Amino acid sequence: MCGIVGVFELRPDEDVEALRRAAVQASSRQRHRGPDWSGVYCDAGAVLAHERLAIVGIHGGAQPIRSADGALALCVNGEIYNHRELRAETEGSYAYAGESDCEVINALWRQAGPDAGTDAVTAAVSRLNGIFAFALWDAAARRYLIARDPMGVCPLYHGRDAQGRLWVASEMKALAGTCVTLEPFPPGHLLDSRDGVIRPYHARAWRSYDAVRGARADAAALRAAMLDAVRRQLMSDVPYGVLLSGGLDSSIVAWCAQQFAARRVEEDGRQPAWWPRLHSFAVGLEGSPDLAAARIAADAIGTAHHEFHFTIEEGMDALSEVIRHIETYDVTTIRASTPMFLLARRIRSMGIKMVLSGEGSDEVFGGYLYFHKAPSAEEFHAETVRKLGALHLYDCLRANKSMAAWGVEARVPFLDTAFLDVAMGIDAADKMVRPRAVGGRPVEKHLLRTAFEGTLPDAILWRQKEQFSDGVGYGWIDALKAAAEQRVSDADLAAAAYRFPLNPPQTKEAYWYRTMFAAHFPGEACAATVPGGKSIACSSPAAIAWDAAFAAAADPSGRAVAGVHDAAVHVG
Repeated sequence: MCGIVGVFELRPDEDVEALRRAAVQASSRQRHRGPDWSGVYCDAGAVLAHERLAIVGIHGGAQPIRSADGALALCVNGEIYNHRELRAETEGSYAYAGESDCEVINALWRQAGPDAGTDAVTAAVSRLNGIFAFALWDAAARRYLIARDPMGVCPLYHGRDAQGRLWVASEMKALAGTCVTLEPFPPGHLLDSRDGVIRPYHARAWRSYDAVRGARADAAALRAAMLDAVRRQLMSDVPYGVLLSGGLDSSIVAWCAQQFAARRVEEDGRQPAWWPRLHSFAVGLEGSPDLAAARIAADAIGTAHHEFHFTIEEGMDALSEVIRHIETYDVTTIRASTPMFLLARRIRSMGIKMVLSGEGSDEVFGGYLYFHKAPSAEEFHAETVRKLGALHLYDCLRANKSMAAWGVEARVPFLDTAFLDVAMGIDAADKMVRPRAVGGRPVEKHLLRTAFEGTLPDAILWRQKEQFSDGVGYGWIDALKAAAEQRVSDADLAAAAYRFPLNPPQTKEAYWYRTMFAAHFPGEACAATVPGGKSIACSSPAAIAWDAAFAAAADPSGRAVAGVHDAAVHVG
C-alpha cells in the first residue's frame, strides 16, 4: 500500500509553494503507508504528494508517475493486476517511462484523448482490474481525474478546505484539521473535473436478484475463478505471505497460493519464484480456536507457518493507537483490528511486505452466522449486495489500515472483480444454508466448501464460521467489555447522546472507543465518516428484521446468534 495526497481547484493567486509545504506535511501523517520513498509534484493547477511502498517494479516506479512529455502526473495507492495486458494494448499510443504496473492509468487516459467525454473516461477506468485509489493531473488539458476501486479495498477520502480547494488523501488523518468537509470517496466511482460530478463506473447486473435468478452454481468454475484470482494477485517483486486464521476463507486462499508459489507469476510461471517457500501467519491469545485450526491448515497446505501470541494487556495497550490508524469507532472493526495490527508488526519484522487475506468471502457467500435466518433467496442475495457495498467501511478498512500501519500491503482475492462476476452471478438459492452431506448439521457457505472438497482437511473445510475477533480467543471480547464496564459509568452512557449527538454509542464498550476516536479526530466531520446502526454478528441493520430475537441480542460477535454458534464444532 502507498499513501497519496492531492490538492485541486487552486485559486489564480495561489501561493503554490505554501500549498506544496502543506501537502507534504499532510502526506507525512500517513507515511507509515509508504515508508520506502516520498515524492511530490506541483504546478499552478495541482499539488500531488506520495508515500511509496514498493511491491512491483521496486527499482523504478517512483511517484508521482510522470508521462514522457511531462504533462501527466499520477499518484496511485494500489496494484493493477491486469497491467501487462493493458500495457500490451496501449504501448502504441503511450510512451512508457518505467515498469510500474500503475503507469497503465496514464496510458489509458492518454489513449482516451484530451477531449474524452464521460463515456470514454468511464470505459477507461472500467478496464482496470485491481485495488486502487488514484489522482491524475493533466497539465496540458488542465483537467484532473480521481477514482477508487470497485470494492473500496484501498481507502480514499475527499473534502474541501476553507478556501474551497478540493483535497483527496488515502487516510482521514491527512485531511483532518485542513478540510471543513470530509467524507469517504465512494468505491467504484470517479470524479472527472470536466463535469465535476462523482459518478459510478462499475455497474454490474448481479446487483439485482432478477439478473441472477435461476443461475445455477458450477463448483468447478467457481474453484477455477478463485485460483485465477489468487494467481493474478500474487504478482510481487518482494517477499510475501498469507494470513492464515484456520478458517475456511483464509485456508482456501493459502491453498490456492501454494499452487503457484514455486514459479514467478509475473513471468507466467516460466521462471522459479524468487521466494518459493510460502509463509503463513496466525495470531491469537494462548489457546485460541484460530491458532489450533491454523496449525492444521498449515500442516496440510505445507506453508512455513508462524504463530504469534498476544496478551489481553498488549491488546488493551494498543487500542488507542489502533483507532488512530484505522480511523473508526465501529465496535467490531476495533475488536478485530487490534490483533491484526499486532500481527502486522511481526510480519513486517520478518521482511514481508505483502500478504493475501480472506476478506470478502462471507459477504459473497453469506458466511456470517445470521445468514442461517435468511427468509428467502432474494433477501439473502440483497443482503450480500448490501454487505459488499459497505465493506469499505468495515473489513476492507480493517485489513488495509491495520496492515498499512506497519507498511504491509493486504490483498483480497475474494474481492477480485472477475471472481465477483462469477460468484455473485449465482442464484442465492445455491448459497443458502443447508445440511452438510455427512452429519446433517446445517452449515453456511456450503457451495464454497463443496467447490474445494479434496483440498483441505475436513476439520478446516467444514469448520463453522468464526469471526476473527472471536477466533483469536473468546477472552478478548469478554475482556474488552469488562474493561469498558470499569471505565464508563452508567451516567456517562445515559448522557452519551449529549456528548456524541451523531451516532451516539449504545453500549459502554462503544462509548469507550468513541472517546478515543474523538481524541484523535475531533469534530462531527470526522465522526460522520463512520456508519451507525445496530448489527448482529456483523449484519446490516436491515437483516435485524430476519428474526425477532435479533433486536434484543444485537452485538457484532458471532456468539450473539443463539442456537447457531457452537464453539464445540469449530475444529473437527
